[in-house]
Amino acid sequence: MTNFVELLTPIWERVLESSPIAADANFFDLGGDSSLALKLFAEISKACGKELPPVMIYQAPTIESLAAILEHPEEFRFPALTLLREGTEEPPIFITHGVGGNVMDFFQLVKHIQTSQPIYGMQSKGIDGAEEPFERIEDMAQYFLDAIRERQAHGPYYLIGYSLGGLVMLEAAQRLLAAGEKVALLAMLETYPHRRYLPLTQHARLILQRAKSHARILIRLPLKQALTYIRHPAERLVFVPRNNNAKKNGLPMDAWYTPVMQRMRDRAFVGLKTYRPRFYPGSIKFVRAATVTEFPDNAKAVWTRLAEEFEVVTAPGDHLEIINAHFDVVGAALSRYLNEALRHQSEQLSANHPARK
Repeated sequence: MTNFVELLTPIWERVLESSPIAADANFFDLGGDSSLALKLFAEISKACGKELPPVMIYQAPTIESLAAILEHPEEFRFPALTLLREGTEEPPIFITHGVGGNVMDFFQLVKHIQTSQPIYGMQSKGIDGAEEPFERIEDMAQYFLDAIRERQAHGPYYLIGYSLGGLVMLEAAQRLLAAGEKVALLAMLETYPHRRYLPLTQHARLILQRAKSHARILIRLPLKQALTYIRHPAERLVFVPRNNNAKKNGLPMDAWYTPVMQRMRDRAFVGLKTYRPRFYPGSIKFVRAATVTEFPDNAKAVWTRLAEEFEVVTAPGDHLEIINAHFDVVGAALSRYLNEALRHQSEQLSANHPARK
């Protein structure tokens, strides 16, 4: 029988460049980050002969806890909620990743959100490769809502979604409002509906914009990659040339692309194509990327007709870079949105209960 503590210890010491490492030492306390987690799990996967998602480090941040999972992998299911940052005040903040992403995408971003509230990442089903991913936004939203309401039974709720995750949070917010709950904040980062649901002028501009972009990319790709680009729309961002040499959190983009993640991306892309956003009778706070790639160039033209109130700020970088390279700017914008929402909630509470003023 494999002694997983003995197997894992030298790998941890090698990746973290620290020795000795106690079995109960926390990965993040030892200086671990998202890039080191990917390197760590790449080595563990080679040693164990099993593909493991690096995001598992949030559920098993010590050698002994990870060893326990490896001893009984059939018993482990990745939860919908992952605590990304502890907090001293309630209610919590919930943030959802984009197509083919995971909660580790927010490793740097959550450090730059100025709040005393705990921050939870919402992890899509299927990251462990054992469960089937959803292919409907509605199902994703309900899956997350069940977890959110188990953690927080009643509002006000603070919801943030990146890319496709913004649509999931929009649907969750719609359902919360329909249930009579209050959504204090719905913030979306670079979130857009599928092009078939865009206003006509935006649809036409996006088709032309994408045709030019696709032509520039396809002409430089080898045949095999070109076929992947054509057949798998959800994969296309990995081929977009960028100033940081196509890296994500300091690592080559293709290092993050595994068969499990491809399956999740393909299912999520089906959800994007079939989900038509309804009018939201509340306020949407938005962060758009300054550099336009695969998405509309006018967030207001897309969302003002679909929300009672809409506010947008611009962050440097493109769709991926706003959370992988410019997380400080996005964090500052989200901090402002959160502070405004908290202040508004406090004012409403005072107005409803004058004796508390």
